[in-house]
Amino acid sequence: MNIRVLGCSGAIAAGYQTTAFLLDDDVLLDAGTGVGLLSLEALARIDHICLSHSHLDHILGIPLLADAVLRLRHAAGRPPVQVHALPETLDALRQHVFNGVIWPDFTRLPNATHPVLSLHSYAVGDVIELAGRRIEILSAAHTVPACGFAVQGSQGRHWVYTGDTGPNPLLWQRLNQLQLSHLVIETAFSDDEKVVAHLSQHLCPEDLGTELAQLQGSVDVRITHIKPGEVEAVMAGIGALQSSHRIQALHSGDVMAL
Repeated sequence: MNIRVLGCSGAIAAGYQTTAFLLDDDVLLDAGTGVGLLSLEALARIDHICLSHSHLDHILGIPLLADAVLRLRHAAGRPPVQVHALPETLDALRQHVFNGVIWPDFTRLPNATHPVLSLHSYAVGDVIELAGRRIEILSAAHTVPACGFAVQGSQGRHWVYTGDTGPNPLLWQRLNQLQLSHLVIETAFSDDEKVVAHLSQHLCPEDLGTELAQLQGSVDVRITHIKPGEVEAVMAGIGALQSSHRIQALHSGDVMAL
């Protein structure tokens, strides 16, 4: 299994795309602006989208993807693209996106019997299987209901994406029970912006160091969701940490094998 980074930024600018990870060619984890890097044919191959939470930088690719692939999937007799998320995230999509005001309701288009999208809920702690991939829903601590994901590989190792989160002891309790191939964890702000990080329930380098100290062993850690303009300051702060883990910045276009 390959995980391709389509986007891993906390906001947009030239060369920066917001969060989206593609598992092989048919499962998306989050659907930020990075989804727009895919060809139409590649978009039409996506059968499942798992969402960490309802914030715009993680969901805005969904309505545009639905519009783009509707004709291709309908003509081919393909089933709806399944959108999987916490119940609160699905409610936010229904109320604030697919409401006929912000965007048409693609859970009922081209018709209610054969729509291009269908919505499916999960809870933290659930394990779902999508096209042979086993994905565990992990705890996250954010300003809205949120989660992360642990994707299990064939050798029993896990690729983990925390989603947006502040300090979260429950996460480390679970991760210490798993064998990790990579940990993709956010650090959105520099230590200079610690107050903003805490208010928005994101991590800064100082907090990241405290969090990673709870993870046993030595793990390949990749930093995601850095805000444009904060990259140098965030990575300088992370570089000053005393950590047993191997920490690098994540980049759009990176591919991680599992």
